[in-house]
Amino acid sequence: MSGSTRFAATVSYDGQEFAGSQRQLHARTVQGELEGAAERLFGAATRVELAGRTDAGVHAIGQVAAFSANTAHDSRTVERALNAHLPEDVAVRDVREVPEGFDPRRWARRRWYRYSLLTSAVRLPLQRRTAWGIGGQLDLAVMKEAARTLLGRRDFSACAGPLEEGRSPVRTVAEANFSQTECLLAFDIEADAFLPQMVRRIVGGLVRVGRGAITAGDFQSAVAAAAPATVGPPAPPHGLCLQRVWYDEGYAT
Repeated sequence: MSGSTRFAATVSYDGQEFAGSQRQLHARTVQGELEGAAERLFGAATRVELAGRTDAGVHAIGQVAAFSANTAHDSRTVERALNAHLPEDVAVRDVREVPEGFDPRRWARRRWYRYSLLTSAVRLPLQRRTAWGIGGQLDLAVMKEAARTLLGRRDFSACAGPLEEGRSPVRTVAEANFSQTECLLAFDIEADAFLPQMVRRIVGGLVRVGRGAITAGDFQSAVAAAAPATVGPPAPPHGLCLQRVWYDEGYAT
């Protein structure tokens, strides 16, 4: 866009009422809400690009969006105005001017997701939208053992849903850890990028390990075999949250 300013923003959203992050016909999406707010602010159709795609029901506190606009507003004014036009389940922060060619997906170097599980024997209603209530006892030590086998660069086809033709299933996982606070169990995973359903399938498989349905070795073998969509089943989407996206340049956080 000639003469325009390129902006980037960190986006948070409650995914419960969305059909996903990416624009879809006849469905409410995060991208659709952001583009609608931007159009109302700038008075022109504004394409918003996202760092990554999240499924229906998945949340984010660290999604990154970028857009270009012909405007005299500075970034702080754009931030306030966008939030005034956005619904209550989406918000932007840390709006900044970025280089003209900034691409939030291609320039990203690492992404961090957290999956939250509730191990309480009784329901905790305040957590029902953001954590998967699995109840009962899990063998956390063996789950951690299985999670460690994910580290490194490999074909993660077994942990993915259907892939677009020509899309590589190879990813590099840098971190895969569990931490627990009382009955809330968090699984944190960081990688250069993720495949569709990858985190949810990994969590589904790790829960099977924790319940004794399969061994850590079985899990490792299934991942290594790379037969499509064989690890899982996918954990429910509402326990998953995109925490942060890292960049070396353009929008370093």
